[in-house]
Amino acid sequence: MYSSRALAKLIGPLIVERFLSVTMGIANAFMVSSVSEAAISGVSIVDAINYLLIQIFAALATGGAVVVSQYLGSKKREQACAAAKQLFAVMLTVSLVLTAAALIWCRQTLRLVYGNIDSDVMANAETYFRLSALSYPFLALYNAGAALFRSMNNSRISMFTALIMNIINIGGNSVLIYVYNMSVAGAGTSSLVASIFAAAAVTYLITRKKYTVHVEKLFKPEINFPMIKRILRIGIPNGIENGLFQIGKLLVQGLITLFGTSAIAANAVSGNITNVVTIPGIAIQLALVTVAGQCIGAGEYGQAKYYTKKLVRISYVSIIILSAAIYFFAVPVTGLFKTLSPDAAENSVRILRSFALFASVIWVPSFVPPNTMRASGDVKFTMMVSVLSMGVFRVGFAYIMVKYFFSLGMITTWYAMYLDWLVRSIIFTVHYKRNKWMNARVI
Repeated sequence: MYSSRALAKLIGPLIVERFLSVTMGIANAFMVSSVSEAAISGVSIVDAINYLLIQIFAALATGGAVVVSQYLGSKKREQACAAAKQLFAVMLTVSLVLTAAALIWCRQTLRLVYGNIDSDVMANAETYFRLSALSYPFLALYNAGAALFRSMNNSRISMFTALIMNIINIGGNSVLIYVYNMSVAGAGTSSLVASIFAAAAVTYLITRKKYTVHVEKLFKPEINFPMIKRILRIGIPNGIENGLFQIGKLLVQGLITLFGTSAIAANAVSGNITNVVTIPGIAIQLALVTVAGQCIGAGEYGQAKYYTKKLVRISYVSIIILSAAIYFFAVPVTGLFKTLSPDAAENSVRILRSFALFASVIWVPSFVPPNTMRASGDVKFTMMVSVLSMGVFRVGFAYIMVKYFFSLGMITTWYAMYLDWLVRSIIFTVHYKRNKWMNARVI
């Protein structure tokens, strides 16, 4: 169903899009780091919460993408368009609720997650959190549109949108941070404007009838409960998985605050840099939802397995190459963040090198094959494994390491993450090879 050229046309723009998305995070961190460690720490802890909510949006969008992809694979275009419209309605409703909650309980949320952090860090975090919350509805609509275009094998739309978002974000940061000295408020404002543009662009394009999947009368409500149920059947377990996964990361980040502002800064810088290593793998995950979804919709399970194996191999090649680069260039890359203290810089180098070693071996089986299972509708199993592994190993083991090996520093929390990867990779590999995911049904 997919030639090598077709796969390249789908995956290539997704890699560029993921790179641009990560670049936005790095640009914010890099530019804000020129202000102070308190500023970059404030942005870092809010971005962890933002990423949690963005993952919920992405999970719901994936639910829509799976349904639409399977309808396209079975040649049911009308039902695919109906599913697309319901996806937009669900995404907008959820995002508005989350925006209201974030604005009302801003300080309480930060206190709940991070406890009594330094007052200057909290002041920066509150400012950035409120501006971020305003962008949630726009990010939700962008995620919905991007997922629908991916289901049509068209990833160029979201790539070009992400490019312009980066231009707006970096340009806005340059003016608001360096010229007007707005610090984290400047970074938050630039990101908000960029997300508004992204939402407007994909929403306009998805209403055009020239696309296989399009939405007619977008702002005229037409509730289709059976279709919403199909989307939520994938989206809710996926959202619970992604949400609890990110909550676990937030709990671990709360542990990191015990080591002080320097440790928070080191964790923020390391997190942004390591995100670059997984860019191709995450792009392939997104592509696999479309590829496997269309194959399964057409009843071609053999092809779904063939493309899963092929994309796993590509993921391994990419992550090994990038991990090697991060390992050998950890010192000069960390040195780009000029305001880091010597202790923060040293911690960053240690984290980057440990990440490179573990990611090159066990990251791919932990995260790539499960997307074939999700595309088939086998989302409850992936949810249970991910949630249990996160709770027991990444969070539980991190608390044990911090309690008994505090002197080793905050890198112990990263070793807990690697253990989580190892457990996930073993369980998912065994489940995938048993082919039980082939019994799941969506449409």
